[in-house]
Amino acid sequence: MEAKEHFKLKMPGAFTILFILTIIAVASTWVIPAGSYSKLSYSKTDSSLQVKTPQGKVTKVPSTQKELDKLGVKIKISEFKSGGITQAVSIPNTYQKLKQNPAGVGEITTSMVNGTIEAVDIMVFIFVLGGLIGVVKASGAFESGLMALTKKTKGHEFLLIFLVSILMILGGTLCGIEEEAVAFYPILVPIFIAMGYDSIVCVGAIFLASSIGTAFSTINPFSVVIASNAAGINFTEGLLWRIFGCIIAGIFVISYLYFYSKKVKENPTSSYSYVDRESFNKMWSIKPIDDSQKVDFSIRKKVILVLFIIAFPLMVWGVMTQGWWFPTMASSFLAFAIIIMLLTATGRNGIGEKGVVDAFVAGSSSLVGVSLIIGLARGINLVLNNGLISDTILHASSSLVSHMSGPIFILVMLLIFFVLGFIVPSSSGLAVLSMPIMAPLADTVNIPRFVVVTAYQFGQYAMLFLAPTGLVMATLQMLNMRYSHWLKFVWPVVVFLLVFGGLLLVAEVLIY
Repeated sequence: MEAKEHFKLKMPGAFTILFILTIIAVASTWVIPAGSYSKLSYSKTDSSLQVKTPQGKVTKVPSTQKELDKLGVKIKISEFKSGGITQAVSIPNTYQKLKQNPAGVGEITTSMVNGTIEAVDIMVFIFVLGGLIGVVKASGAFESGLMALTKKTKGHEFLLIFLVSILMILGGTLCGIEEEAVAFYPILVPIFIAMGYDSIVCVGAIFLASSIGTAFSTINPFSVVIASNAAGINFTEGLLWRIFGCIIAGIFVISYLYFYSKKVKENPTSSYSYVDRESFNKMWSIKPIDDSQKVDFSIRKKVILVLFIIAFPLMVWGVMTQGWWFPTMASSFLAFAIIIMLLTATGRNGIGEKGVVDAFVAGSSSLVGVSLIIGLARGINLVLNNGLISDTILHASSSLVSHMSGPIFILVMLLIFFVLGFIVPSSSGLAVLSMPIMAPLADTVNIPRFVVVTAYQFGQYAMLFLAPTGLVMATLQMLNMRYSHWLKFVWPVVVFLLVFGGLLLVAEVLIY
């Protein structure tokens, strides 16, 4: 007698999820009332402050601290002049309801196109990265280096995951490595897989670790620094609390990765992504490692691999010290790709000009899906902003907590930032939009403003582990991982961040 097949709900893919969310965003512009705060920005051309009303009228005022105080914006004027604040800032107590501006059916596809255009800098970076990967793979250097490394690290496999996680946590807390972390998958994923781990361990050691570091940002300029500036305080306020939290969170995440990776190593079928292991291994060209196999690791292959590896710390250095952004990073990677193409094309075992060009194109084309995911996610935010409902949600959130006090106030604030993290997945974007509105509310309940800044960090990043509008979808698409498998793995981390973060916030409120 045949066993009955049970119906099993299957989670849709990344593109389908984002398409559904785009439709929901368009529908929301018909339901949620339209409204906006006045926005304040700094003009470098004439060194003036510009105030844009909800109706779109722009007026210029002198760029002085006195004018900022008049507007109720508790930010030092030096932050605008030095470039610390680059995006438009919401002005407190200026929210006005506006005529409804619902999005039409055509906005479903238009927003997708415009979102992709807006993300072109990241997309070019990813295409160049893909081309670089393709050329290195074609040279054979990657497989040879992989075989040599796995033989030397046999028996101590988790040490590499530990070191990578520590570096990613430090990168997140110090300089906010997020989108840039995409560049580390090509160099680390094949190594992790060859060591017997699965795709989830790869995402955990890179994306999860870097995001935990960013959630507990200590001096990250794109999160805590810009949020503190927008809140009118020095980013060093609450620093010791964040350092303590980062240490505890780092221990938790690395321990979680250890127990999961140990379970997968001992029994591969216990992997949450076990059903996709074959397609994943094929995608990353993983070959079984044979201890008796001779490693053909020539001088040329070593040089190619060294050049490939050097590109990544150079990128981190550029981001942290030279202010590099995606165009410059893409240019840097392209320079390395050209040198490696010359080494791969020429010589006794060279594959020729056509071979390296085809390899570069093939590598770039393999990441088209990842690039499109980033563009589609941005399209959702465009719908909400153009529909004039993002500020309405922010205004309703501030009204919700205005009459609360003490621990209840800060816990509700944590949940508000959790929700706002879905609507505005950019850490710097949410900071300048929300902090001028939310931070002054701390004054009314007699708690330090840095506690609100910390609540913003914990709440937004707890959501960014889950939100399809953030980076997670691009990450999962790159590794061909199902969203349902990721949710199964990451939900304990989200609970930890909300519970531990909530306790830390309450402690800050009670002590101060």
